[in-house]
Parts: sequence; C-alpha cells; structure tokens
Amino acid sequence: MAAVQGLLGVVATVALCWLLSEQRRAIPWRPVLIGLALQPILALILLKTPGAATVFLWLNGAVLALQEATEAGTAFVFGFVGGAPLPFEEPYPGAAYVLAFRALPLILVVSALTSVLFYWRILPVIVQGIAWGLRRTMGVGGAVGLSAAANIFVGMVESPLFIRPYIEKMGRGELFMMMTVGMATIAGTMMVIYASILGGLLDAPLAHILIASIISAPAALAIALMLVPGDPEEAPTEAKFKLPPPEAHSTMEAVLLGTRDGITLVINVTAMLLVMVALVSLVNQALGLLPDVGGEPLTLQHILGWIMAPVVWLIGIPWSEATAAGALMGTKTILNEMLAYLDMANLPADALSPKSELIMAYALCGFANFGSLGIMLGGLTAMAPERRADIVSLGGRTILSGTLATLMTGAVVGLVAG
Repeated sequence: MAAVQGLLGVVATVALCWLLSEQRRAIPWRPVLIGLALQPILALILLKTPGAATVFLWLNGAVLALQEATEAGTAFVFGFVGGAPLPFEEPYPGAAYVLAFRALPLILVVSALTSVLFYWRILPVIVQGIAWGLRRTMGVGGAVGLSAAANIFVGMVESPLFIRPYIEKMGRGELFMMMTVGMATIAGTMMVIYASILGGLLDAPLAHILIASIISAPAALAIALMLVPGDPEEAPTEAKFKLPPPEAHSTMEAVLLGTRDGITLVINVTAMLLVMVALVSLVNQALGLLPDVGGEPLTLQHILGWIMAPVVWLIGIPWSEATAAGALMGTKTILNEMLAYLDMANLPADALSPKSELIMAYALCGFANFGSLGIMLGGLTAMAPERRADIVSLGGRTILSGTLATLMTGAVVGLVAG
C-alpha cells in the first residue's frame, strides 16, 4: 500500500505542476523526465551502494572547512555568540545558535572568495564545463547548473554568488530554476545541527540529510521547468553573455570588492528575514482572536498542517500518522525546518513509525518557508537589482516548487527504502 501511495504522490506532483504551469504547451518534457528519473537513480545509488555517500561527505567536509574558517572570524569578533566556547550548557542542540552571528557572516566569506575566483577566471571555466554536461542531458545552462550544484552544499544566497555576473542576463525560467533549487535544498553549514537533532531517530543522520539535498536538486529542476518553462528557443545565459573584465586589478582588491558586496547582501538578507517572520507572527496573532480549535489557538501552521495531512499520505505516510506528519510540514513551511525537526524529535515514540520518520526527514529537508523567502529576495535583489521585478514575482512560487520537490524526495525515498 505504501508503494502505491508513493507512486500516487509522484504522479500527483507532476499533475499539479502541469495544472499550475505558466505555459503548459511549452513544458520541455524530455529534460523534465530526465530530472524525475535522476532522483530515484541517485536515491538507489546513495542509499543502497555501500560507501557511496562517503564521497559526498568528503565534499561536505570542504563546506564545513569554509564554515570553520568563518567561525574563526565570528568567534574572534563576537565571542561565544559567534561560535567561541559557550560559558553555559545548551538545553538542547542548536539552542545557542544565533543566525545573525553564525550563518549570515558566511555570506561575507563566500562573496569575497567568489570575487577572487572570478578574478582568477576559475569560476567561468567551471560554468562552461558544467554547461557542457547539463546541456546534453537536461538542457540546463552551466550557470544554473553550477548554482544548483553549489546549493547542495551552501545556502540559497551563497550559491548564486558563484554565478553573480550571469544573474542579470538570466531568462525568467532560469531564474526560477535557480531559486527553486535554493528552496528545495539546505546549506551544508546547517546539516550538522539537523543531524544532531535527528541522532536519536535515524542511523547516520548526517548522510541522510546530505543525500536529501543531493536527490532533491534534480527534482527541483524538473518541477521548475514544468511550472515556469521559460522560452524554449532561448539559449542558456552563458552562451549569450560575455563576462565583463574583472573590476579588480589584484587579488587583494578582489577580496575587498567581494567583501563590500557581501555587506550589502547581509544587510538585505537580515532585514527581509526579520520582516517576513514578523508578518507571519502578525497573521498568527490575528488568527488567535478566533475561537480555539482543539484547545489550541489557531495559527497558519495549524491550518497548513490540516491541509498537508492528505499530502503526506500521498508520499507514503499511513493515514493514522498523517495528522502528526502534516503538522510537521506546516511548521516547516510557516516557520522553518529546524523547528520542524525539533518537533519530530520530541514526538511520542508511537507517533511515527521508523519508515515514516525516514520519509519525513527527507520531506522536511529544504528551505521552502516564508523566512527563507525573505532571505532569498533580499539576497538576489541586492545581487541583481535590475531583475527585482522578476525575482519578487517568482518568489512566492518558490515556496510551492521547493516544497513539492522535497515532498517528491520523501516519496521516492519511501519507495526505495521499501
């Protein structure tokens, strides 16, 4: 029965994307089907082949090294709120993690690093290399492909920094693909925290979290291609756009310019995140004026949890567990995935079966929520202010597309796990 549910979930996701597509007749079905096929293939390889995930754990180690280097700076400047040893015991994993002093400074370091790599002309070569492979499979340009690949390991603002000079010339469909992959994956810097939360529920939780980001990427590209197909006759960005000469005249100047641009990004991201979370709180306060439901105040996450119950059933969760699992999806979408993981770890032992816990660990593994939307809008509009209208108009859709991608990942993992 669970296998039938999972297959129904995949079919229902494709059908919904077709119904909501901006241009149904323009959907490029060949790359869509390739993207959808890549997901179960990758899942089988990574989940069933001994040692396959080890390679990706090594790659994630490079990201953690970048985070460690950033933490050396934040600890020196901000003390224990920036990652220096705590003068107290954490009541639960991640309790002392302060986003503004731990996660956001990484934007500064990545911005400086990518500025140097563009000055050295390394990143343009990587873009062209990825373009060669992706154009022959999914018809995706190298700029989008590099951003998607980077999203597996870094966040939705850091990964576009690797292709910042290309963003201005991207087509609408390419922009949406880049944004959707950002919403459907999580940053490598957050993986250790989520793995520590799930340590009592899953074996090798860090590997599962990393695999979730990897196999969600092709699904995100396929879903984005269905929802916003773009112009099928339009060439990939890097094929029609010649990079301007570097603004910097030395490596040190590239570091300075990259850091300067990173400061603008951090300010925009911080402001948008604050505002989006505040707006959600205002709506929840307004809903709280209504009569309680089930002895609890009505909130956006409760409403979305009820809506999500039949959705999580479609990805393989038994109906007896669908209410609890739907509530987790509601918390993840309205608030964030960290709180959803914490809620899952604190559920009663009989609330979810081990297989349901595995499915939900994958289905929750993405940044698609309103706070992340604020982060992405703030970051991308700072990088490419001339594309503000397109970025903002596509922003709301990325919560849908990113959520559908991770739900499909949960369904596929449920099928592969058996």
